[in-house]
Amino acid sequence: MQTDLPLDLLGGLSADAFMRRYWQKKPLLIRQALPGFAPPVARARLFALAADEGVESRLVARDGTAWSVRKGPFKRRALPPLGRRDWTLLVQGVDVHDDAVHALMNRFRFVPDARLDDVMVSFATDGGGVGPHFDSYDVFLLQAHGKRRWRIGRQRNAQLRDDVPLKILAHFEPEQEYLLAPGDMLYLPPGWAHDGIAEGECLTYSVGFRVPEQAELGRELLARLADEGDATGRVLYRDAGQAAVQAPAEVPQALAAFARQAVEHVLAEPLALERALGEFLTEPKANVWFDPAPMQGGEDGLVLDRRTRMLFDSRHVFINGESFLASGKDARLMRKLANQRFLGPSDMRTAGPGAMALLGAWGYAGWLHATEV
Repeated sequence: MQTDLPLDLLGGLSADAFMRRYWQKKPLLIRQALPGFAPPVARARLFALAADEGVESRLVARDGTAWSVRKGPFKRRALPPLGRRDWTLLVQGVDVHDDAVHALMNRFRFVPDARLDDVMVSFATDGGGVGPHFDSYDVFLLQAHGKRRWRIGRQRNAQLRDDVPLKILAHFEPEQEYLLAPGDMLYLPPGWAHDGIAEGECLTYSVGFRVPEQAELGRELLARLADEGDATGRVLYRDAGQAAVQAPAEVPQALAAFARQAVEHVLAEPLALERALGEFLTEPKANVWFDPAPMQGGEDGLVLDRRTRMLFDSRHVFINGESFLASGKDARLMRKLANQRFLGPSDMRTAGPGAMALLGAWGYAGWLHATEV
């Protein structure tokens, strides 16, 4: 992607300018970011996805000042009538279930893939919304059908209502208000409070981003590193020189040193942390699965399955929670596949035996497919 070219998606800004001026700094309203946008997943398809046990969905309804929330799946008869006001259906991760929604998400790849999370689609009847709240992540709110009125503000009081089953702000203080029509889009950085109310029936596509929390990420990486250490053999604590103690509840200094050495040991292996991070970032979500099958063809090109997560660093290629050392021309080929999400016929002719073996295995696993000629 050429990041210095103006994009209609960003209101004529280049990706470079947007990231420099707005990303994690301030909101941006973009009128007609996608002119004539026709939602690839409309109401009927969204309702069908919400009925699927493998799809995460929620139903939020308001009755005066009272709120309710239920988790799916929802059969159609379990949803309120379309003529009833003030309810919203939210379906998470629609990009892994629909190629066109996945393609829409890929238009935001001027942000690193390691940060790009998913597309949530919400359907709301007149007055529907989820209440004033703030998110810990960046979000692009694309209006797909109907109209939604957004009120936003830099919320200084983060107190939440304690009488509702949602994280709704107790004292919302809006500063700006926008009415979005189909094709309009609003970018919000983390921490900006917002409240979106449907004016008539509407669909909104929310492109969200991953925000690893430092302590959680540290725990996850250490657990992965420890699992790798288990495979190299068990090292047990020994204290043959331990003297009799008068304070039995005191932690022995030798045991504390052993614990520190254990952590240092798992971090000492070259590239171990980088490998664990890449595997973590590409791990498919719990509700994502693939359809293993022999791959037919591939000489004319390959394309990554929409559910596949693929990243790389200077020494590795990571795909769906697995890591592979890569160097030379095969590494360049795999990086091209990760960046483009496809390889053409000329690319395939440069693949060495090792790369072809990997591509074949990934195809068999359902992680990539032969392109249709």
